[in-house]
Amino acid sequence: MSKNIHKDICNETLFSSFFNKHSKDLYNFLYYKFGDKLNPEDKMQEAFLKIWQNCHKITLDKAKSFLYTTANNLMLNQVKHEKVKLKYASAPQKEHTNESPQFLMEEDEYMEKIQNALANLTEAQRVAFLLNRVEGKRFKEIAEILNISVKAVEKRIYGALKKLREDIEGL
Repeated sequence: MSKNIHKDICNETLFSSFFNKHSKDLYNFLYYKFGDKLNPEDKMQEAFLKIWQNCHKITLDKAKSFLYTTANNLMLNQVKHEKVKLKYASAPQKEHTNESPQFLMEEDEYMEKIQNALANLTEAQRVAFLLNRVEGKRFKEIAEILNISVKAVEKRIYGALKKLREDIEGL
């Protein structure tokens, strides 16, 4: 009967209970999927804020789906932004090199091969591989972050290495 009374989530007590029920799970979802460098707590709060701002448009039965979709999109947008920042942060360094033009061209081609090979990995393989090789995390730490077994982490990383060796000649 309460579903008929509250068609949307604009009621403060209803929204408060919704927040209390889903905030920790949403934070964990964002943390496990993206790690803590992109500040999942801020994105979680921002997603709840968007729900509150659009509360008249969102029914209670659709609120959880909207919440997770919004939070995931916010994190993906942040990832894109970080990639742009990284690209422009590293760009000036290439202008001040004493390397030959051929070396720079080969370096660019090799980097493109690496990026394409990483893009061809499955998301699970890519996440595990980058956590291990870029961030220097141990298999056990990765297993805890992704909430999987150490054996699963090993399989993902070894699968990623095998696929990278196939895609990139001379690695």
